[in-house]
Amino acid sequence: MPSEKSQYIPPPPIPTYDEATAGNPGSSRPNWPPPSSPIDTRPDHETEAQSLLSRPRQTDSSRRAPQGYRPPYVESDDEGSQWTLDDDESDGEDAQVRREMQELEVEDPLNDTSSRSSSSSWRKRIASSLPQWKWRWRLPRFTVRLPRQSDVANNADTESGETRTRFRLPSINSAAVILLIGRLLAIFLVLGFLYLLFVSDLFTNMTRRIGGHMFDPEAVRQYVQGEVNSDMLRNRLKHFTGYPHIAGTEGDYALAMDVRNDFMKFGLEDVTVDDYYVYLNYPKADGRAVEIMSADGKEAKWKALLEEEEVGERTAGRQTLVFHGHSKAGDVKGPLIYANYGSREDFKRLSDKGINTKGAIALVRYYGTQGDRALKVKAAELAGFAGCLIYSDPADDGFLKGEPAPLGRYMPLDGVQRGAVSLMSWVVGDVLTPGWGSKKGQPRMTTEQTPGLVKIPSLPLAWRDAQVLLRHIQGFGERCPDDWRGGVPEIEWWTGNSSSPVVRLKNEQDEVERQEIWNVYGKIVGVEQNEKSIIIGNHRDAWTSGATDPNSGTAIMLEVARIFGDLLARGWRPLRTIEFMSWDAEEYNLIGSTEFVEQNLETLQKNAFAYINLDTAISGQEFHAAASPVFRKVIYKVIDRVFDPILNATLRTLWDERNGELEGLGAGSDYVAFQDIAGTSSIDIRFGGAAHPYHSSYDNFAWMDRIGDQGFIYHNLLSQVLGLLILELSDKPILPFDMGNYALALGRYLGNLWQWAEDKGVNKHFNLEPIKNAVQEVEKAVSEFEKWETEWQQSVVSSNGWEPVGLGQRRGDYNTRMANFETGLLDLELGGGIPNRTQFKHVVFGPQLWSGYDEAYFPAIRDAIDAEDWPLVQKIIDKTARIITGAAKALIE
Repeated sequence: MPSEKSQYIPPPPIPTYDEATAGNPGSSRPNWPPPSSPIDTRPDHETEAQSLLSRPRQTDSSRRAPQGYRPPYVESDDEGSQWTLDDDESDGEDAQVRREMQELEVEDPLNDTSSRSSSSSWRKRIASSLPQWKWRWRLPRFTVRLPRQSDVANNADTESGETRTRFRLPSINSAAVILLIGRLLAIFLVLGFLYLLFVSDLFTNMTRRIGGHMFDPEAVRQYVQGEVNSDMLRNRLKHFTGYPHIAGTEGDYALAMDVRNDFMKFGLEDVTVDDYYVYLNYPKADGRAVEIMSADGKEAKWKALLEEEEVGERTAGRQTLVFHGHSKAGDVKGPLIYANYGSREDFKRLSDKGINTKGAIALVRYYGTQGDRALKVKAAELAGFAGCLIYSDPADDGFLKGEPAPLGRYMPLDGVQRGAVSLMSWVVGDVLTPGWGSKKGQPRMTTEQTPGLVKIPSLPLAWRDAQVLLRHIQGFGERCPDDWRGGVPEIEWWTGNSSSPVVRLKNEQDEVERQEIWNVYGKIVGVEQNEKSIIIGNHRDAWTSGATDPNSGTAIMLEVARIFGDLLARGWRPLRTIEFMSWDAEEYNLIGSTEFVEQNLETLQKNAFAYINLDTAISGQEFHAAASPVFRKVIYKVIDRVFDPILNATLRTLWDERNGELEGLGAGSDYVAFQDIAGTSSIDIRFGGAAHPYHSSYDNFAWMDRIGDQGFIYHNLLSQVLGLLILELSDKPILPFDMGNYALALGRYLGNLWQWAEDKGVNKHFNLEPIKNAVQEVEKAVSEFEKWETEWQQSVVSSNGWEPVGLGQRRGDYNTRMANFETGLLDLELGGGIPNRTQFKHVVFGPQLWSGYDEAYFPAIRDAIDAEDWPLVQKIIDKTARIITGAAKALIE
């Protein structure tokens, strides 16, 4: 209920437009609002002060504006009119002065407090720290007096019948000029400071400001080392060994998605799944057999077990079958002949003894004088054999070497080494697309056209099965010489011959010419040379669970990616881009990495600064690195910081105690395409020096947890090495490449080539002097080139870490030329590369035709020497010298 004390007072009526625009009290306009209205409670003088329009003007009565409504000025902004219509030049002097003071924002000491609140922003004190600055970016306002019609009439002159109108320029006094100049100077000072701070890359030496945070390089190194978590490494390895994941299978795809999800969870950028369509083969459960046939050849007297004992401990799937990747399908029979390690020399020895190998089945052992299983099969094929069996001998990898798995590091009696028999040193990558990426719509060879596949079937065996075969050829052929005798117990060693018992080798398989595989990539974009990349790669596929090969490397790469993702989340970024890559189908001929390189070849040749490879990362306690010579300085610096708690010394101390050196790059892992095709300086790091049950079902998580790396200490140490190596390569202002060591290494490689040829007694057929002269050119160019780094350091130190923009650009060019030296060693001429193996372009590094995994410096020259084609040898020597000399000149031009 309303209060009885309240009295409703109706509001005054809303005036019409005519009433609101009526004249002064002397006219017919009523007073508005009425004096009795409750709305008008202000004093008359206060009401008048609220409007600049109510002030009477002192002007001629004939042109006096009414005191009521007056049309507004034309305004330039929301703060009031600065472009005014001037009624007359006879305004009062006080009003004129006050207007000019307002226009110049000069404080009027006679005005009220409201006018003082809009005093000039120049009266504010400049704060001592940049984030507290508060500027009002306003230029002085000018009053432009627009002429009225009467002014035009008064100033019009008639000349020759024409009327000219004179307009008055804006009136600017000295105070406005001073204020304008002051503000312009302030603008230039602020813009200049911002240019120096953000454009010239000042802080690139000791620390730099990124995203509002300061990152000291030493603090970042300590953080990377300290954040490595052994429990996370263990859990990740357990997951990645939980089920089989041969390339192109469901398990392989599942782990590809796990890597992708981890990269995204870690905050990596541009996470990508890149698919290729490649030739792969898979075993059939009932499609493989090794049998000793009856005399009439109709029945099997004995059949090999082939498969390993069930190991277990899988979370899904079943134990993988025993087979050779990229093997030839077939069902063949022939007399069994033992041929030692299966090298060409071994088969020649059989031939020299008069043993007919045509149509026979070869039995050879792993390792030895021919380490590449594919070249064993190829040599057997060239010797006329119909098929080839490869077994693991206890003398090379079994109880004669030490305790077998699962309690030790060596192959047990039923252990089988799987692996591919594609000719990696002949064709690398997808064997049906040598030289280009295996994408949809691209041309493909047939399996019969490619030189990358062998032409006879093969299978791997455990020594348990080989023992039975060797017993059945006792007394046939020749007694084996001592160096042919292995460690299989309870047998006599005979070669066998064409009269040996007949053995059947059956290998029926599924073959897919366009099997999809999946590479996974993630990156952290750099802030300076962001187009230049440091690439870290590890393959994901495995023949079995693959605890050592490759998933010790997978666990390490993902742990380091996690740490760098955390740094990224905290605002840190490197100078150069870091890319993490999970390869597929490495076990089948380095397919995933090679297809990526071939698909992106021009970009990699231009922008890939370095490639770091992980594969069989943890199998022992000795740190090893195989690399381009440029990595010597940086790897020494890194291993100086990493301490082995088991051996109680730094890795550098342990390295020096065993006279460790950078090893050469052969043809055994994913660095091949980067180093030998793209010319990207590459390094492969690992802890080795001890055996593991290679490519067998015994290389599982339980073995790694109990035997391989108890406590995951060496997983932790290699994670530290990898993290520090990434920091050095991606975040050092000067790329830490050891160009001087490259020059020295070229001299050593040349000496190695000369000695190899001398041992063959063929040095008289060619002249290596051109390469010697080219190496001397490299030495001189490197000496001149490295002077600039000293000059840069002196310049930066003398300026307390400040680097002008011009010097920073020169530094970027210096880094690029340093990285491009390796690319300059590629033979990119039309039809260039190693003759008959033109995928391999590097004139210094690459596999020799028959060396397989082993490093072979100057491989094209060695191939020509092996072929005894002396004109070709000299031609390749001269060409190699020209390429090396060109790389030296490009370094300093």
